Amino acid sequence: MTATTKVNLLGLTQPQLEGFFESIGEKRFRAGQVMKWIHHFGVDDFEAMSNIGKALREKLRACAEIRGPEIVSQDISSDGTRKWVVRVASGSCVETVYIPQAGRGTLCVSSQAGCSLDCSFCSTGKQGFNSDLTAAEIIGQVWIANKSFGTVPAKIDRAVTNVVMMGMGEPLMNFDNVVAAMQIMMDDLGYGISKRKVTLSTSGVAPMIDELGKVIDVSLALSLHAPNDELRNRLVPINRKYPLAVVLDACRRYISRLGEKRVLTVEYTLLKDVNDQPEHAAQMIELLRDVPCKINLIPFNPFPFSGYERPSNNAIRRFQDLLHQAGHNVTVRTTRGDDIDAACGQLVGQVMDRTRRSERHIAVRQLGDEAAPSASAVNRT
Repeated sequence: MTATTKVNLLGLTQPQLEGFFESIGEKRFRAGQVMKWIHHFGVDDFEAMSNIGKALREKLRACAEIRGPEIVSQDISSDGTRKWVVRVASGSCVETVYIPQAGRGTLCVSSQAGCSLDCSFCSTGKQGFNSDLTAAEIIGQVWIANKSFGTVPAKIDRAVTNVVMMGMGEPLMNFDNVVAAMQIMMDDLGYGISKRKVTLSTSGVAPMIDELGKVIDVSLALSLHAPNDELRNRLVPINRKYPLAVVLDACRRYISRLGEKRVLTVEYTLLKDVNDQPEHAAQMIELLRDVPCKINLIPFNPFPFSGYERPSNNAIRRFQDLLHQAGHNVTVRTTRGDDIDAACGQLVGQVMDRTRRSERHIAVRQLGDEAAPSASAVNRT
C-alpha cells in the first residue's frame, strides 16, 4: 500500500477506528489505545505508542498515518488570542482562533476553505469557496491547538475546553465531516469536551438543522443578524431560501430534543445604521418571543472594503438595554484578536476560489474607488 493510499487515523471516530482495525485483522480494542495516543498525547508517530506491539506498529506504518493540516503560520495577539493559518489538501489555507478567558479556552474551528454563503458583513464570504474540509482537517485544528500548549492527558490541563464551529465556512454544508469531528471532540478517548461546550453555528440551513438533531446533541447557535426577512435577505442571502419562520421552527425543534433546559444561542452582528436601531430591537423581541434563547451581540469588526461600520458604544448599550428590558439574557461579545485579524467576521485564509466571487468583489471595489461618493451613498441605504 503506497503512502498516497494510507488511511489517516486522525479523523476517524471510535466506531470508524474499530472498523479499521478489524479490516486489517486486529482486535477492536486497539482503537481505544490509538485514539488516546493521537488525541490525549498528540502523538503522530506509531513508534512512540509503547503499549502496542512491534508487529502492529509496523503494520500501521505500512497502511496508515496520523497527519494534521500543515501549519503555515501562528500569530499571538496582545490579549493572548492565537491564530493559526493551516494549509489543507485542496491547497487553500484556513484560519483557526484560540481565545483564552478566565477558566476556559475557546477554539474557533473552520469547516470549509472559504464559504459559499456570502454574508455581506463577513470577510470569509468575500474570498469565495474552494472546498469542504475533511474530518481530519477539522479535528486537526483542535489537535494542533492542544499540542501547541504542551498539554497532558488530564482534562483539567487541556488548553481547549470549548469548541465553536464558527470559523470559516458553513458547518451544515459539510455535514458528515463536521459531525464526525464533533463526535471525536466529545469522545472520552478523544478530547472529552462536554456536549454543552461544543457549539455549532449556522446561518440557517434549516433542513440540516433537523438532520443534526437526529445524530448529535451539541449546542446550537443561529447567526441571525437581522430581525426581519427583508433585511436578512440582504445581509444573509441564504435567508431567501430558508426564511426566518422556517429557520426558527427548525431551531425550536432542535432545542426541544435536547431538553435539560438547553437554549439556542442567537448571534447578532451590530452594523451601524443598518440593524442597530430601536425598531430593530423591537422586531427582534417579537421574533424571539417564544424561542428559548440567549442573545450574543457582536459589534461589527471592520475589514477593508466592507462598506459597514461599528456602532457607537451608546448605540450598542441602547440595543442591549431594550432586549434586557424585554426579559432576554443578552451579552455583548468583547472583541478579541483584532490586532491579528482574528476577530469575529475577519477570518480570510488564502482561498483558491472556485466560484470567482472574489474576482467580482474586487471589481466592485475598483468601481467604488472610481466613484467613491456614489458608493458611500449606497452603503448608507
